[in-house]
Amino acid sequence: MNIFRLPASLSEVQYTGGEFGLRALWKGSISFGLVNIPVRMYTASHEREFKFVMLHEKDHSQIRYARICKTEEREVPWEEIIKGYEYQSGEFVILNDEDFSKANLTRSKSIEIVDFVKESDIDTIYYSKPYYLEPEKNAGSPYSLLREALRKSKQVGVARYIIHNHEHIGVIKPYGEMIVLNELRYDNEVVPSTDFNIPEKKRVSAKELEVAIQLIDHLTTSFDPTKYKDTYAEEIHKIIKQKAKGRKVRPKGQEPIPSKVQDIMSLLKASLDEPPKKKGGTGPQGARTGRRKTA
Repeated sequence: MNIFRLPASLSEVQYTGGEFGLRALWKGSISFGLVNIPVRMYTASHEREFKFVMLHEKDHSQIRYARICKTEEREVPWEEIIKGYEYQSGEFVILNDEDFSKANLTRSKSIEIVDFVKESDIDTIYYSKPYYLEPEKNAGSPYSLLREALRKSKQVGVARYIIHNHEHIGVIKPYGEMIVLNELRYDNEVVPSTDFNIPEKKRVSAKELEVAIQLIDHLTTSFDPTKYKDTYAEEIHKIIKQKAKGRKVRPKGQEPIPSKVQDIMSLLKASLDEPPKKKGGTGPQGARTGRRKTA
């Protein structure tokens, strides 16, 4: 059994490197057979910089959130707050960090690989959040060995681990020169598609299907994540600047008009005559320009 060892404490450690000032979530070792590979785990994503604050409409004063004690009717600082579980009305069991670790000493301090599978077997709807695993000093060789073994075998490891008092599952895989842990959603966290009102399968016109595939071919390119940008946030920034200068904000663009069923074929053919969009976030860049003739 392959075990990923975690430290006793999951307290965050300041990470001085990196563009976004990332913090190490934990320091531990990847255990691969009898080989221990010391690593640090870092969040591999970050929140977008575009944020709003809540204001009181009356005087534009900033709103703050307070933790109020129901008995004393006063604000309570974080250092005075503990966790409690209400097992019956008004009766609580108090739990601390030590209690959570005692639930299972081995699993609370380890990330355990339970299966190796093909990455293609995992539907993308289950992916949640990525983490980087960085080798500690002098751990480069065994780290590289594990990375290349995963790459050569074309397998990924399905792991389970406990962090922040919750059990998670994730995928261990190579990412360039690094090893990453991609957190997964549990199956029962995904809303079943059967909950939606989807019409029964309609018969598709063979001709329309042929032209639709031609349009897909026309817009096909290789995936480059660097060319997709959050252009909507840029538009909001423009509005903020306009309002800050007292200018009137004018709407940009217009709402899409739903296509009529009887117009689908003509719209598909017209789309084939449109050049592929090049700006990131608005369409694929570098798509094929060659088109097959439509009959």
